Amino acid sequence: MKRFIPSLLSVALACASLESMAAADLIITNAKVFTGEPGQALQQAVAVEDGKILQVGSNAAINALADGKTQRIDLAGKVLMPGMIDTHSHPIMGAMASMGANLYDEVKPLAELEQWIIEQDNAGHARHADVILIDGASSAYWEQSAEIGKIFNQGRWADQPVVLNGIDGHTGWANNAMLKRVKIDAALVKSLPEKEQNYFGHAADFTPNGYLAENAWDRVRSQLPAPSHEFMLDATREAVKLNNQVGVTAWMDAAANAGIGDSVFELIPTDKTTGVLPLYRKLAENGELSAHVAALMIAHPKSKPADLAVIDKVMQQFKGVPNLSFPGIKVFADGVMEFPGQTAAVLDPFKNSLKRGELLIDPANFGQLVAAAEKRDWIVHMHAVGDRAVRETLNGVEYARKLNPTPMPHSISHLQLVNPKEFPRFKQLGVIASMQLLWATAESYTEELVKPYVSAMTYQYQYPARSLHKAGATIAGASDWPVSSPNPWNAIAQASTRKGPLGVLNAKESIDRESMFYAYTLNAAKALRLDQQIGSLAPGKQADLIVLDRDVFKVSDSELFDTQVLETFFAGKSVYRAETTPAVAQAL
Repeated sequence: MKRFIPSLLSVALACASLESMAAADLIITNAKVFTGEPGQALQQAVAVEDGKILQVGSNAAINALADGKTQRIDLAGKVLMPGMIDTHSHPIMGAMASMGANLYDEVKPLAELEQWIIEQDNAGHARHADVILIDGASSAYWEQSAEIGKIFNQGRWADQPVVLNGIDGHTGWANNAMLKRVKIDAALVKSLPEKEQNYFGHAADFTPNGYLAENAWDRVRSQLPAPSHEFMLDATREAVKLNNQVGVTAWMDAAANAGIGDSVFELIPTDKTTGVLPLYRKLAENGELSAHVAALMIAHPKSKPADLAVIDKVMQQFKGVPNLSFPGIKVFADGVMEFPGQTAAVLDPFKNSLKRGELLIDPANFGQLVAAAEKRDWIVHMHAVGDRAVRETLNGVEYARKLNPTPMPHSISHLQLVNPKEFPRFKQLGVIASMQLLWATAESYTEELVKPYVSAMTYQYQYPARSLHKAGATIAGASDWPVSSPNPWNAIAQASTRKGPLGVLNAKESIDRESMFYAYTLNAAKALRLDQQIGSLAPGKQADLIVLDRDVFKVSDSELFDTQVLETFFAGKSVYRAETTPAVAQAL
């Protein structure tokens, strides 16, 4: 009997200990919970402990995990999901653009454009030191480069540098005052190899008309007045804030080692090329980085395996920064499809120029770079717009698979054109398709700046989401902000409708919303190499959660497009809460 009493006591203590461990810090009940776990039905409630998911299940099961100290939230039937994840973004650049004069892709008549720029300048939004800089300019402007010059190269603008920053991130326009400052003239253009001459809009005598693409655009971008460190920190805070507002709690920064003045398209990084990484570190130190940042290091397209050592030195400088990880490198394989740029690498020549764009990687050696990255346990994230660039980047991964049959979650982003022969290769090689499906629309870009210059077959496979999905590819969501909105709900709805102002862009390539929910959660987490930590609501994963204002499983596509996030949690803590009516606030 004496031996029995201590045994009962030990059992009681063990039970008390288990009960204490099981008590949740936060429980969210009466919800429609999409967990992001494949095949799992919608759940009712979630329990959070110490910033991580403790359990997902029924209201009764989760309520049983609460004690007197547990915070309780009754969602009254609202949708709860994992935080959204963006697999290709430039958020600090996006925030900077939103803080100045920004056209947001709107095409204004030139006389109206001039007046708008004057108003922006008078309001103090347009001037960076002595340069007038306008962000978000549509590519539709570039075929009017000569006409733009007639306005902005005379009168009040004759000695005033003016720069239009293309929303695509690859192109821009500068007036003569700015071209003179950066020493771009007919003599320079004439002296360049033909490949580089193609990056400048110019007359027959090589006189530039202001239009610039790729590394020609870098010549201007790199000479713009540098913003202050304080402004850059504010932009970083704004980037986090704006992402949290639309439910994004993680992203892949696709050029994290590139700074404001760096020439990104053919960047040759050094161990001093730290880009925006110090900004992320500062926010993390201040406890302000309420997002996971998977920082990609840009590598030169023709890098040799030995060149990766320099990139590794940069990663080591920021090792251990909370919420900052380094999954691998980013490589530009080509440029853009739209006329007049046409720097995307295509299989069939563009109809107007009979050229095949610009392939930036060396097909003979790219596979060696992929294999070298894998030896360092790095992924390669590849910018590939044209079908030729897609094919050659996949060839590089295939080379690495022959050396090591175990797939790594490499990814290709943009994928505007993909030849059908490539569809099954994504699954075969384990390559993730990082897609900006907000771009899958019939508008001036696709209908006027691409369609006339490519074959009918090529055109019908623009942004082929359904074909890739049907072939077994893992689709991951992305924005490429500031090229387009960071709002994932716009892209999820657009992926389904593919409607635009000029019609529907190949309805056969639409993809359903539930597949897109996975594209922005678990699939995206795989692309960031963080799927063991985030991407679904599973016990042990970080409690990154969002509450939505509508039933995204039932509303129409147009209503889905306008979805609003009511609250965003990062590691179980509320980091954004919308202004709501008293009734909604009570539910939260």
